Amino acid sequence: MSACRPSLRTLSAALALGLLGACTLPPAAEAATKLPTPTLDAPRPAAHGEQVAVFAGGCFWGVQEVFEHVKGVRKTWAGYSGGAAATAHYDQVSEGDTGHAESVKVLFDPAQVSYGQLLQVFFSVAANPTELNRQGPDSGTQYRSVIFYASPEQQRIAGAYLAQLGKARIYAAPIVTRLVPFKAFYPAESWHQDYASHHPDDLYIAINDTPKVANLRQWFPALYTR
Repeated sequence: MSACRPSLRTLSAALALGLLGACTLPPAAEAATKLPTPTLDAPRPAAHGEQVAVFAGGCFWGVQEVFEHVKGVRKTWAGYSGGAAATAHYDQVSEGDTGHAESVKVLFDPAQVSYGQLLQVFFSVAANPTELNRQGPDSGTQYRSVIFYASPEQQRIAGAYLAQLGKARIYAAPIVTRLVPFKAFYPAESWHQDYASHHPDDLYIAINDTPKVANLRQWFPALYTR
């Protein structure tokens, strides 16, 4: 069952569905740890600019909320990647057979934050790369872990970082994150955009996503911004 739904916005709803016990621990916090800095990263340009990165790692509410608090990130969108435009709708994606993954598009300034740093934040704070076709309480292929690389440089950096983490044996289980060429991103429905910041008291957000932002603030103070 998908938990990334408005039916979990209140404690009473969670109790009625019998899901509170399954969501007591923040899923990302179970294996969360500050990961090492990527050994391969893009050079920092002298001038400001804009680049795009696309990440998928569970419910897009929490992933978007994390990147909204990263210095150098100019804008984020919750949406869908991996499938066709015709099926880029929440009800269809939630069935798990569209090829889409709930994703977050990140517009960032590489003069302020590098692509490697975004990867470090993503894997340290936003998602657990060892969970296959799920993330915490959310299960289905739409919650799979994917890096949609937008350039050969992003492919090299992401591939090197995954290899670095695997070689370091940081995780007890194998890393299952996939590297996939970016083709298209379809913004999600308006009510999904910035959902966590608009609904901080939502039980799902408080349990699953608020701890991610707290870890970002604690582990990456130089990158954290309000």
